[in-house]
Amino acid sequence: MERKESSATGSWPLDNSHISSAVKNSCHPNLKTFLAALSFASFAQALSGSYMKSTITQLERRFDISSYLIGIIDGSFEVGNLLVIAFVSYFGAKLHRPKIISVGCILMSFGTFLMAMPHFISGRYKIETAIRSSVNSTNNLSPCPVSSAESSSVGDRPSLLPPNGCVRESSVSMLAYMFLGNVLRGIGETPIQPLGISYIDDYAESKNAALYIGCVQTISIIGPVFGYLLGSLCAKIYVDIGYMDMETVTITPSDARWVGAWWLGYLIAGIITLMTAVPFWFLPKSLPMPVDEHDTSCTPEQSRFLKDSPNMKHKFRPEEPPNLRQMAKEFVPTLKSLLGSPVYIVYLCVTIIQFNSLIGMVTYKPKYIEQHYGQSASKANFLMGMINIPAVALGMFSGGVVMKKFRLGVLGAAKFAFGTSLLGYLLSLFFLAMGCENPKVAGVTVSYTGVEGMSYQEKSLFSDCNSQCSCSGREWDPVCGENGITYVSPCLAGCTSSSGSAKNMVFDNCRCLALTMIHPGNMTVTLGQCPRKDDCEKIFPYFLALSVLSSFIISLGGTPGFVLLIRFIKPELKSLALGIHTLATRMLAGIPAPIYFGAIIDTTCLRWGYKLCGGRGACRIYNTSAYRTVYLGLTLVLRTVSFFFCVLGIALLKRHIKRKENNALISENAEMASLRKEENGSIHCEQVILSTDCSSDSETHL
Repeated sequence: MERKESSATGSWPLDNSHISSAVKNSCHPNLKTFLAALSFASFAQALSGSYMKSTITQLERRFDISSYLIGIIDGSFEVGNLLVIAFVSYFGAKLHRPKIISVGCILMSFGTFLMAMPHFISGRYKIETAIRSSVNSTNNLSPCPVSSAESSSVGDRPSLLPPNGCVRESSVSMLAYMFLGNVLRGIGETPIQPLGISYIDDYAESKNAALYIGCVQTISIIGPVFGYLLGSLCAKIYVDIGYMDMETVTITPSDARWVGAWWLGYLIAGIITLMTAVPFWFLPKSLPMPVDEHDTSCTPEQSRFLKDSPNMKHKFRPEEPPNLRQMAKEFVPTLKSLLGSPVYIVYLCVTIIQFNSLIGMVTYKPKYIEQHYGQSASKANFLMGMINIPAVALGMFSGGVVMKKFRLGVLGAAKFAFGTSLLGYLLSLFFLAMGCENPKVAGVTVSYTGVEGMSYQEKSLFSDCNSQCSCSGREWDPVCGENGITYVSPCLAGCTSSSGSAKNMVFDNCRCLALTMIHPGNMTVTLGQCPRKDDCEKIFPYFLALSVLSSFIISLGGTPGFVLLIRFIKPELKSLALGIHTLATRMLAGIPAPIYFGAIIDTTCLRWGYKLCGGRGACRIYNTSAYRTVYLGLTLVLRTVSFFFCVLGIALLKRHIKRKENNALISENAEMASLRKEENGSIHCEQVILSTDCSSDSETHL
């Protein structure tokens, strides 16, 4: 009998070892599949989001809207998040997380497709130009209509009345599609980060969790690389490609009126996002926790004891049917417990302020490169994708590696994130010195005699050199003179004849050029604005280099800062904490930042375009110096304010850790006292048993 029991007990370790091995082997592929799927979903979401930002100038020009309105559309993504983030984070953590993420990816793809709809239901793009009638003509047409006494007296009569056959398009109805599509994208994106990150942290080994999260964050940063590259490619393609003869288009991608095939990128991004929904649907609700290194020496009985212990219960989620009523009842107390943490509140303040700075800067950075350094939209997006974003991705990944290698704790991660942010801030101050002068535009930034520093008014576009022509002051059809000055239109340059057609058209006998030329030659102008000065071209590479360096240093603290959030929060509050953090940053940074940044940038516009049927259109030229001051100044001021909260947060975190250590020490002492008491009790019990045994033996002998 003893042999059978011995053999039976001897077979248990073998069976449990086999089961443990099987569980471990089945666990790892599922966790790796989830990690790959989450990375792919984050990549797709980041790609479509960055593509949206790369099309800002294209949308402004296509629908003749201001940066303020485009900021509202950009912020509508966060509105979608705001609608569902709290419920998804709390209830989603207790339901089937992978399937919820899958449904979110499907909604994201539908929203992305909806954003491309305005292109297919609106008319063809009509270029604002004064020479539209001469595009298909080989005859030499005069750009200078003869001025009559009546037109001279009213000054700008041709621009006041809409042209014959004008069909007024509603930009509002077109933008409503984009607004709703972006809201759907925001709703669909909601579960990816809070549910995905908490899923990884629950079922990955603690030593690898930071690295896995760093990988997801890094791949999500790679998404914008392809998003901006896609934006660069589409910006080169004319918006109505396939519907019109490109030989008749008189503008180039560097022109302020050029609109690329913005809709094409949304279709591509929508297809990619739809593909990410598939793998999540087939993943399980929960996974067994892998055995940590310190557990490998434990026997099966010890492992079972650890699994059943209160400290380990949160690591093993049993498949229990969710009680929605109970979850709803616990929601408010759980939320109060979370918001009662001073460290968490200060952490929210820091991230909200820094996200305001970051979102405003990233949203309008391609536009800043276009307007300040005279680059095309295609080149600006290409540089963002190939130079700036990879530096951010490398910084995020390096931050995760640093955390693992040096085993940074909560306080160490906080100090590291603060140090990198401060160093990046100091480097960013040098951007203020890397400025370019305003482009020379006659009647806008310089007078017709070449004097700089003038104050722009519409009447300043008119001069004696073009007074004989009945010119419109509202047209924007820039031409470049041999004197290096840009003129708003051939008519306002005083040109009297033209030759060639389409992009090769040249205007001759431009009288206004004679005011700035010592030895007037042919006095000809060509289509398009004049290129920037050589000084600006020399500064631009230094701007890119400093941008890459500062982006890398700031992003080094990204992963430690994110891991910090899930490390000082109780495990049962983790998903809700991530959700509230996402909610707060979306609501107080993601929504308002593009709007007020856009509104402030609009104040630096020198000349607005006009719609075909009347009304103000998109901005054609900005005050470069003012743009630099408000754009860079606002980002730096916001980050300065955040540093005060950083110092407060680190002080509170130190106190929080010290209090936690003291509580742990008290608990340990109490546990030791309890063990001693139990040990003394067991000794007393053994003595009683022994005495009882002795008395029974004596009775037997008797």
